[in-house]
Amino acid sequence: MTKWGVVATGRIADLVTSDMALVPDAEVLAVSSRSTPKAEQFATRHGIPRFYGDYHDLVADPDVEVVYVATPHSSHYIVARNALLAGKAVLCEKPITVSLKDAERLADLARKQNVFLMEAMWTRFNPLIKLVREMVADGVIGAVRSVHADLGTLFAHDPAHRLWDPAAGGGSLLDLGVYPVSFTHMLLGEPRSIATHGTLIDGVDAEAALLLRYANGSFAQLSSSLVGHYPMTATVVGTAGRIEIPPPFYRPTEFTVIRPGQPDETHSMQIDGHGYQYQIAEVTKLVQAGRTESPDMPLEETLAVMRTLDEALDQLGVSYP
Repeated sequence: MTKWGVVATGRIADLVTSDMALVPDAEVLAVSSRSTPKAEQFATRHGIPRFYGDYHDLVADPDVEVVYVATPHSSHYIVARNALLAGKAVLCEKPITVSLKDAERLADLARKQNVFLMEAMWTRFNPLIKLVREMVADGVIGAVRSVHADLGTLFAHDPAHRLWDPAAGGGSLLDLGVYPVSFTHMLLGEPRSIATHGTLIDGVDAEAALLLRYANGSFAQLSSSLVGHYPMTATVVGTAGRIEIPPPFYRPTEFTVIRPGQPDETHSMQIDGHGYQYQIAEVTKLVQAGRTESPDMPLEETLAVMRTLDEALDQLGVSYP
């Protein structure tokens, strides 16, 4: 049984912790929050035996083996860093940090400490997304020529909310755009060039559109938004057909392979819980095996995605404190 500690008690921590109960080899031993009462309430709700009012205490708990970092983006680096220094395996919410430089520092530290570190890009562990990846690699739709993906929804403008706050790593790209960017990297790798268009509000990107170009001539059109309701779909176009993933593409329950002259081929599955259990099960298995990286979400892939996000944010003129 692998013992987990959860840092933060917000919505994402609540959902992921609920799904941890679906993984037989994972036990949530402790939770921390910025206030002890919040930690205690969270612990009571999820049946967690230990709670702390400071994440330093959770990291110092000798029985905690894996630390799940679910704080706002701007705190990812310092919490993950301290957990790695304490010798704890770390699953850190995406984006792993707000800058490429900090992501590189974490990766270097994890390698130096010989400790497991992974960005929590849960979409990559969804069984259907893994099947899409396999089918693309096997040439089911031929050579990939383009990827189209978007993720956007309307968030009321509130300068005090983390999504609109530069100090909290706000904006659409880091919160939502990381999904289509990571999905595309999974299939096409790192682009040769990036062109970005967007709109800034309060110093963060309220919306962003990315055109990624690749050495073989293929391309990706990706978008994210805090000010519009997007379809939240993904399409992978190949020389022999295409794959369509309906909304929400980051947590699909089905997708369809469309090829000229052949019947459409739909793959579907039921997802128990919220869909986070697949990455929890993978991290638990890898930590138990003594691995320090995930083959499905390796550190180099996380850094490559951060390079794309960094460049796009730079082109938009977004600068975080």
